[in-house]
Amino acid sequence: MKRSLRRALWAGAVVAVTVAAVPVTTAFGAGTVTTTFTKAQDWGTGHETRVTVTNGSSATVTTWRIEFDLPSGTTISSAWDADVTSSGNHYLAVKKSWAGGIAPGASFSWGYNGSGAYKAPLNCTINGAACGGGTTPPTTTPPTTTPPTTTPPTTPPPTTPPPTTNPPNPGGKKVVGYFAEWGVYGRNYHVKNIQTSGSAAKLTHILYAFGNTTGGRCSIGDSYADYEKAYTAADSVDGVADTWDQPLRGSFNQLRKLKQMNPHLKVIWSFGGWTWSGGFTQAAQNPAAFAESCYNLVEDPRWADVFDGIDVDWEYPNACGLTCDTSGPNAFKNVISALRSKFGSSALVTAAITADGSNGGKIDATDYAGAIGNLNWLMPMTYDYFGAFAAQGPTAPHSPLTSYTGIPQQGFNSDAAIQKLKSKGVPANKLLLGIGFYGRGWTGVTQAAPGGSATGAAPGTYEAGIEDYKVLKNTCPATGTIAGTAYAKCGSNWWSYDTPSTINGKMTYANNQGLGGAFFWELSGDTSNGELIGAIKGGLG
Repeated sequence: MKRSLRRALWAGAVVAVTVAAVPVTTAFGAGTVTTTFTKAQDWGTGHETRVTVTNGSSATVTTWRIEFDLPSGTTISSAWDADVTSSGNHYLAVKKSWAGGIAPGASFSWGYNGSGAYKAPLNCTINGAACGGGTTPPTTTPPTTTPPTTTPPTTPPPTTPPPTTNPPNPGGKKVVGYFAEWGVYGRNYHVKNIQTSGSAAKLTHILYAFGNTTGGRCSIGDSYADYEKAYTAADSVDGVADTWDQPLRGSFNQLRKLKQMNPHLKVIWSFGGWTWSGGFTQAAQNPAAFAESCYNLVEDPRWADVFDGIDVDWEYPNACGLTCDTSGPNAFKNVISALRSKFGSSALVTAAITADGSNGGKIDATDYAGAIGNLNWLMPMTYDYFGAFAAQGPTAPHSPLTSYTGIPQQGFNSDAAIQKLKSKGVPANKLLLGIGFYGRGWTGVTQAAPGGSATGAAPGTYEAGIEDYKVLKNTCPATGTIAGTAYAKCGSNWWSYDTPSTINGKMTYANNQGLGGAFFWELSGDTSNGELIGAIKGGLG
């Protein structure tokens, strides 16, 4: 599976309905507490709602209790950052035990995914008073807890800065997204954007891409982006500017701040990628020395608290990517074993791998099943199957979920990769389905349906033949679907990419297959309000 330079370079309408403006007792200080229900996204068969409690009083609000009804045809399927219980269509949401008070002028947000189209709640009350601004305040202190629907985190979040999110891992499913270190340059995408887009609340893990493997050792990929770049207050996650003499700056320090605000988040340092996988060949000759170098780098005292483990993105063991490796079928297994031995049982050790499910293809070249006992999970990169690296076409979706009549290469689809890995003994719950937050396209195309000829790569913002979803959704909206993904022809350009709707279908597949969740490349391709990651989280349920 060729992925060209993918790793070398590199909302829906929001409708707010204010439903509560409630006088509060002197226990909360003078002023009002308001609750705002916001439709974050709506894909017809489901929706995501964000609920914000804002303290307009002069004293800290230490507890809150919201009751409301949902109209017929709408139900809550999952919630985060609040304990939500229901009786029929009547819902009760209360503050989680880990959440701190809401300071005067501050807000706290929680959210839920629901079935059916979005509908505004009815009959809402907060702390017993009418949501419409009724004059009867609660006469007693409202209860602070109800039986939680999920187990709260065992590690209490720090008090400074206050946590803004701490969602449970939905159904135990993982939502893993790549953050590309070079995105802080031309893309102007920073760790802060993970927070402001709402993506931090939906992610369970971030993969920081990439560290280098040159010389068979783990090494820094870009020291300026990683730990030297100074952030202004405006660009910093917590609004605090870096100082010239602080020991750690750059994205590493911003990730530290993001984790403080989102204690549920884990960050994994990914090594290799399309450009820097050549060093794995030498690493395979001395796995212990490689593991030692990686441990010393990941656990460097300057940023040891930032990272929760290591990810191997070897493209590809005992096969060809940008370079060819002939280390043999056991090389990958041996490298992973050495990493697990060095990092220990508590660290995360993961791997992104080929998704070539063809007979005799890249999955068959390596003993991935032999390594799975030392891995927390595997991520077959189920995207980039087809693209304008075949300049003349035929046009084909780059991330087909299943095979279809006329597919250019048998075994080049997500289901083929998943079934092959499962047949070799990889447990389904250790496999994550890959999603691309971008499209691949050709130009010189006259046929709207897949299978047409082309003259080359379609123009892209950063690289010919590749474009972010956030751009394509407006410049070339999807007009058709095939094999579980979308495509569109705009003028002479033909693009394929995933949409919230097709992602919802892929998450249904992941659930039906018993997969451990999903991962995606990469965060900056999504919309500013996280349309695609919302579809992943909502679809996994």
